[in-house]
Amino acid sequence: MEDKRNMSAATMKDVAEKAGVSTATVSRALMNPEKVSASTRQKVEQAVMAVGYSPHALSRSARRNESRTILVIVPDICDPFFADVIQGIERTAAEHDYLVLLGDCAQQSQQEKTFVNLIVTKQIDGMLLLGSNVPFDASKEEQRNLPPMVMANEFAPELELPTVHIDNLTAAFEAVLYLYELGHHRIGCIAGPEHMPLSNYRLQGYVQALRRCGIAEDKSYVARGNFTYEAGAQALATLMSLPQPPTAIFCHSDVMAIGALSQAKRMGLRVPEDVSLMGFDDIKLSQYSDPPLTTVAQPRYQLGREAMLLLLEQLQSHSVQSGSRLLESELVIRGSTSAPKR
Repeated sequence: MEDKRNMSAATMKDVAEKAGVSTATVSRALMNPEKVSASTRQKVEQAVMAVGYSPHALSRSARRNESRTILVIVPDICDPFFADVIQGIERTAAEHDYLVLLGDCAQQSQQEKTFVNLIVTKQIDGMLLLGSNVPFDASKEEQRNLPPMVMANEFAPELELPTVHIDNLTAAFEAVLYLYELGHHRIGCIAGPEHMPLSNYRLQGYVQALRRCGIAEDKSYVARGNFTYEAGAQALATLMSLPQPPTAIFCHSDVMAIGALSQAKRMGLRVPEDVSLMGFDDIKLSQYSDPPLTTVAQPRYQLGREAMLLLLEQLQSHSVQSGSRLLESELVIRGSTSAPKR
């Protein structure tokens, strides 16, 4: 009898430990078996049988009707920025015996039916949104029909969700001010997509810093990208082809900054001697680019952890007020910025 009780209480973490893999791998093996190798799938299936875990709705706690599962919706799972955020979420979830499922919004047209099905069939207890663009109606009016939600990284006031993020406007302002203090007066910007609130906040910070420094805003100095390496490269080529190209460029992400850095080298430009480049996020790759990237460091792991803790408060029936929970950012100075050459 005791053995039955222990087996019925088996969690995803138990399966992961038995199989010698991460809980994310267990999740993929059970929900998307085609995404793992046959040997990994077999190990997970054997571990499921060994510990008596059931991934189906029938295995929820009858007392609380819980799935012990959280859905994390990611704007683009290929973007390295989200790796540490997801790690913070996953480790915190595992500490509280929750499973994390990842949904990739970059494929939202194919995923919309899956997301809605998980919600309708109550296979998830809550959701973490890592961006404001989600593949279903998350409006204030519709939220009463949805499980508890918390937003991390992005800030969308119209959704009125509890949110964990940095002050993007102030961080961008201070980054551009630093470039001005180095002696740059022609400062360009590689901005993110117009529909994303964080891109608009970072662009506002850029514009406000220019005004504070007495520099007239020049719209030709702003190029838009979609947070990819290719977009950064293309934007750099556009900006440096201007009659009076910028001597420094503030990028809304490290990924676009690294793409811009690669393009600068292809064009025979030296960084930072010919053009200074500044990123945003401080992804791990920014330390190992050549030269290493000056950037705004976000506390990525902490963003994920604090968002998960905030969601757990809601799931434990604690009242959580909507509004923003601000974490600190930091300007990290490396070799991609310097005073402009005379």
